[in-house]
Amino acid sequence: MRLLLVEDDTMIGETVLDLLRAEHYAVDWVRDGEMADTALQTQTYDLVLLDLGLPHRDGLSVLRAMRTRKERTPVLIATARDSVQQRIEGLDAGADDYVLKPYDLDEMLARIRALLRRASGRAEPIYEHKGVSINTTTREVKLDDQPVLLSAREWAVLEPLIARPGRVFSRLQIEEKLYGWKDGVSSNAVEVYIHGVRKKLGDELIQNVRGVGYMVPKGAG
Repeated sequence: MRLLLVEDDTMIGETVLDLLRAEHYAVDWVRDGEMADTALQTQTYDLVLLDLGLPHRDGLSVLRAMRTRKERTPVLIATARDSVQQRIEGLDAGADDYVLKPYDLDEMLARIRALLRRASGRAEPIYEHKGVSINTTTREVKLDDQPVLLSAREWAVLEPLIARPGRVFSRLQIEEKLYGWKDGVSSNAVEVYIHGVRKKLGDELIQNVRGVGYMVPKGAG
């Protein structure tokens, strides 16, 4: 999953960036509202963690511009504990949830996971498909109830596909969920990670759609 972190405080930004990357999210970090708006118009994100007090352009303006463009990307706003009115304005402007500063990092991660589940049309943290189950909270993967160890990048490939069975993702769309701006991308990276997932979980789990991309086919059991 690829996230946009919008935070102007260097210490907070570095802490959150390290935490999110440790959780195997691809993250882009920008430090002002203008850069955030540009990033949102040029990249596709699964979630935005948005501070409201930003240089050049405030977070509410960025949020309102997103919703005016009909962008449905989940937004988790960050506000100070005593800024009740800001939280209300953010939610009314189209934010999906909020987290209070100073962050409780475990709570922030839980809210991110919940918003990502909701965006994929699911409420439960466990996705199951033809003998394969993944737990988005614990990052556990099982095949026929037996644990399977995936690498961070193999997980990042599998999660969006199994969360949306029947939806085709292009190679570029999968790459965008694997890498941030500063990450180097090899030409066959997606194919390598999909091969790894198939080797561990079965050749039929992820199917090629010739000339289009990859998908987990619909159908349970």
